[in-house]
This record gives sequence, C-alpha cells and structure tokens, in this order.
Amino acid sequence: MSIALLGTSADPPTRGHQALLEGLLAHFPRVATWASDNPIKQHGAPLAQRTALLAALVRAIANPHLELVQELSSPWAITTLRRAAQRWPGAELVFVVGSDLAGQIPRWIEAEAVLRSCRLAVVPRHGWPLDPATLTRLEQLGGRVETLPLQIPATASSTIRHQPRPDQVPAAVWPVLLEHNLYGLTARP
Repeated sequence: MSIALLGTSADPPTRGHQALLEGLLAHFPRVATWASDNPIKQHGAPLAQRTALLAALVRAIANPHLELVQELSSPWAITTLRRAAQRWPGAELVFVVGSDLAGQIPRWIEAEAVLRSCRLAVVPRHGWPLDPATLTRLEQLGGRVETLPLQIPATASSTIRHQPRPDQVPAAVWPVLLEHNLYGLTARP
C-alpha cells in the first residue's frame, strides 16, 4: 500500500491546498496530511490554529482515505518520515512536495536519507517551473522521483496573508479564520 504524505504550512489553507488534497486522493489509496512549521518560513498563525484550519478542510473533503495525522509534523522531513514508517510499517511512503520546494531538498537535513526512505512526488506549482536539472540532482542523491500530473490553481498562502483574497479561501476554513481573527480576513466572499 502506498501512502501520500503532504505536510503543509496551511497558513492559511487555500483552494490550491484543497485541489492538491483532492488530486492526491485520485492518485493514491491513502493520503495523510498535517500542518507543519517550516524552519525557513515565518508563519502568520500559530501551529495549533493552522492545524485547526487544515482539520476543517480535511473534514469538508470528507473522504475516508484522507486523514489529518498531526503527529507526523516536524520541521525536519527525516523525522516525519521516521514517524510515518513507525505508524505504517511496510507501506510505501510517498513524500509530496511542490515544485517550489524541490530545489531545496538537497540542502535539507539528512537529504540523502530522506530520499532513500520514500518515493518523492513533485507537484508543479504555477510560477515555479520544475527544472529538469533539479530532478536529475535528486535522482543522483538516491531519490525515486515522479512528477504528478495535477492541475493546481495559482493560489498561495503568502499572497493571502499579504493581500487578503477571500475568494481563494475554501468555505470550510472560514469559521476557524473568523473565530481566531486570522490574516485580516473578516468576511466571506
């Protein structure tokens, strides 16, 4: 059994996150997601609130093959993968990243161990073309890399944080956004 693993800042979750999770469900028998602290990003909301936002989105997608597994959250991919291997012994772990992160992987802590312990699935992101040299470099480091043929809307959490775009926020996350007064979003579209 293969399990797609998608960690995300969820800061806030966007229509792109929703499309990505739904697209992964069409390609993999199981999908696990979690909110994470990215060590190279400044987050707009605390991890607990971002987890609540992502949980609302997962509930709205309402697919029994999708689950929020917050225990996988770590700033380090290798820690997440070790936790996943303990949780699902014998499963093929497929670590999912956007094309914007693919070039950073060689600089991650224990990058070669990360690439050896999973299959890497790269999702093209609008505005972040995937350089073939990046894929070659990941393969040279021992990665089994695939590019997923998903069409993800051109949305970004960082854009919503800096220029609120209520139409890019899934309806399911609005109650949590409003409850915690997050990102300057005050009214649904």
